Amino acid sequence: MDEDFKKEHFTNLSIKAPVAKKFRKYARHLGCSQSMCLLLMLEFFETNRLSPKEQMGPHMQTLERLVKKRISALIAIVRDIEKHQTKPTALMLQTLFENDQTPEESLSDTPKFVERKFQKKQQPKVQFREKKYHP
Repeated sequence: MDEDFKKEHFTNLSIKAPVAKKFRKYARHLGCSQSMCLLLMLEFFETNRLSPKEQMGPHMQTLERLVKKRISALIAIVRDIEKHQTKPTALMLQTLFENDQTPEESLSDTPKFVERKFQKKQQPKVQFREKKYHP
């Protein structure tokens, strides 16, 4: 028995035998007592505002419509961010990194800096060599 309802008393419900059999099988499938199974089912219907008599189709279509509206709103937010934040920032960065030359600089073809190429140093001539000792 469940700990929360240990001190509670039992009450009889009048239901048809095939329904009771099906319910007991379902409670075993969930792995809980019959009381907890019935309580979980009732709480599910109450929290999701569902009625066992109504079809899930219209309710699911309503949920789908709400989700689509939220997705459309998110797309609009992302587009707005792109339009007002990302593109201007990218343009600013692009202008910063472009090679903007003044007219005077573009006229002179001589570069400001010239790369110097170093020649390899020549090895100094060997003046003294060690004699090899052969015993």
